[in-house]
Amino acid sequence: MLAYLIRRLFAAAVMLVVIILVVFCIFFLVPKWAGVDIALNYVGKQAGPDAVEAVRQKLSLDDPVVVQAWEFIKGIFVGRTYASGGDVTNCAAPCFGYSFKTEQAVWPVLTERFPVTLALALGAAVLWLIFGLAAGVLSALKRGTLWDRGAMIVALAGVSLPIYFTGLLSLAIFSYGLGWIDGQFVPLEDSLTGWLGGMILPWVTLAFLYAAMYARITRATMMEILGEDYIRTARAKGLREPVVIRKHAMRSTLTPLLTMLGMDLGALMGGAILTETTFSLPGLGQKVLDAIQNQDLPFILGVTLITSCAVLIANLVVDVLYAVIDPRVRLA
Repeated sequence: MLAYLIRRLFAAAVMLVVIILVVFCIFFLVPKWAGVDIALNYVGKQAGPDAVEAVRQKLSLDDPVVVQAWEFIKGIFVGRTYASGGDVTNCAAPCFGYSFKTEQAVWPVLTERFPVTLALALGAAVLWLIFGLAAGVLSALKRGTLWDRGAMIVALAGVSLPIYFTGLLSLAIFSYGLGWIDGQFVPLEDSLTGWLGGMILPWVTLAFLYAAMYARITRATMMEILGEDYIRTARAKGLREPVVIRKHAMRSTLTPLLTMLGMDLGALMGGAILTETTFSLPGLGQKVLDAIQNQDLPFILGVTLITSCAVLIANLVVDVLYAVIDPRVRLA
């Protein structure tokens, strides 16, 4: 198990470097090849020639590509100094970039908003795992019944309806109509009940979409597994049905779900843009939307790096969980 973990950690470290280089190419090399002035995009089209030239010097855009890439990678781990003549701007580690439009380092702003996105992703993940897994397993065990058909109809609706529709509908019913939930975001340090009241509708809205997908996949996987030889053998040995389902069928069912969870949860760490925008949550998704509208490239770059790292970390955790659930992974 230790050797397996070391291999996965080494592979994750290599992949992290690859991700950083790919992001660097996307934001610095591709626009240059397309004839786009990167410095102008960093300060805005209304900036004067002196401001554009100052940013070009600060970003070392005239240096060789290897030097630019090294400064970019080094800045993430040890910090970076942007200098142009006597004008010096320090960006402490981890330096994910510096916005010359707002005169802010990217990392402190993103870390301030990250807890909101993390709470949204984890809370919704707990809900969609519980309800999606339960609905899928029950539908597989009660195949063809009224419960099975009803659950799959609801799941189809959850997959088909966009988040902004279900989000606005939930606000209209439970917040504006019935008045049961305030629906306004309140920081956790101000009020626990207010924070829960502001997060419950985003959790349910986001979980409704993912629970529907997980229910359909769980049902299909469980039905396939229940027809396997080892399940028939377990039943022939006289094991009780709950033991067969819990100990044998569920472990195999969880494997594809873990893969999905790693990808979905990692992507949501970069910000659920539609959900955060619908419910006015001050998370990463709302910030990246503002950055896109204002063409603030450093913040877009920072969120891209965070999202990529979140997916990488989530998949690393999934790989470890694979080894816990399936002993064949450890033996391999």
